Amino acid sequence: MPLHPADGGVTISRTTDNPGPRETLNRERVLCAAAQLADERGIESVTMRALGRRLGVEAPALYNHVAGKDDILDGLVELVVSEIDVPTDVDWREAMRREASSTRELFARHSWAAALIDSRDRTGPNRLSLVDRVLGVLMGAGFSPAEAANATLILNSYTYGFERQRPTPSLEDDAVGTEEARRVLAAIPDGKYPHAARVAMEYAATIFDLDAAFGRGLGLILDGLERSLGRK
Repeated sequence: MPLHPADGGVTISRTTDNPGPRETLNRERVLCAAAQLADERGIESVTMRALGRRLGVEAPALYNHVAGKDDILDGLVELVVSEIDVPTDVDWREAMRREASSTRELFARHSWAAALIDSRDRTGPNRLSLVDRVLGVLMGAGFSPAEAANATLILNSYTYGFERQRPTPSLEDDAVGTEEARRVLAAIPDGKYPHAARVAMEYAATIFDLDAAFGRGLGLILDGLERSLGRK
């Protein structure tokens, strides 16, 4: 279930460590509270004790709804991957662009999501549904099952890798890339690493457009996949 009303989801009241009147506790509330805690303080802050304080209950009460921290982390993956859009009413290239864009938007909302998704169980129903929809789009376009699986791996590797390496958790703060380039440039000794210095010098003077850079790379991948499809 999406966490944000703007995404078409249900409004989830943010709780605090000193909540007011207690709402009925259930698994959905526990997972939403865990996501909010991770957004505010990082995924490492999600503990049973911290969640109990956030929800106004003793930690043992949570075990009526979740099996433990591992179950919460797997549940968080299921919660966030349900926010990824894979349209089926457009051509396959546009569908993959929209899926990649939706994934990046997810990572902008939840900076912890990429690493967590990479590290957790891959057999949850929402995650399997996402994979099935992507494979369905690709196979419907003419890719064989093996080719569709390989294309999915390539696209995911690019999207997740781009997210893990970008210099800022905010997609809107392009200036951070410029500051990062200046920091790298200042760390390079005079006369050393000339190629790295040249690139850092260019980006230190020009704001780095993350969206444009991602789009160029994704376009190259889609072009290559399209050529391979045309050779069949």
